Amino acid sequence: MEKHYEIIDEFNVDFDYSYLDDVIEATLKHENAEGAYLSVIFIDDETMHEMNKETRGIDRTTDVLSFALEDVDNIKGSVRVLGDIFISIPKMKAQALEYGHSEKRELSFLTCHGLLHLLGYDHTRSLEEEKIQFGLQDEILNDLNIIS
Repeated sequence: MEKHYEIIDEFNVDFDYSYLDDVIEATLKHENAEGAYLSVIFIDDETMHEMNKETRGIDRTTDVLSFALEDVDNIKGSVRVLGDIFISIPKMKAQALEYGHSEKRELSFLTCHGLLHLLGYDHTRSLEEEKIQFGLQDEILNDLNIIS
């Protein structure tokens, strides 16, 4: 299957993240969005802090930001361009330690989480949407056996 996404490493990570192909493809397949275009970009905390401040008015870093290009639910068409997912690698590493699981699990979670945002899920709207989005993340990562 042809890949319609790219992972851009602006952070120069020192580990193998090839497993993200499976995470992205499984998430897209689960949501019937195979062939959609998107980018995942690894950045540092300073860049993430600035992006969070400029786009959301929050003056601190965060782990993941998604910028969706689609703003309508249930878009029909042959080509979907979803948008970009930015992940802070230092924040990801710190959270893996804090939560007591592997960096693979944390990076997979953040990638899946960001991609579900691009696909229209938004856990910040309600407790019900939070349950749905986090349930999907768990289901997808568990199916891939990315548990700890």
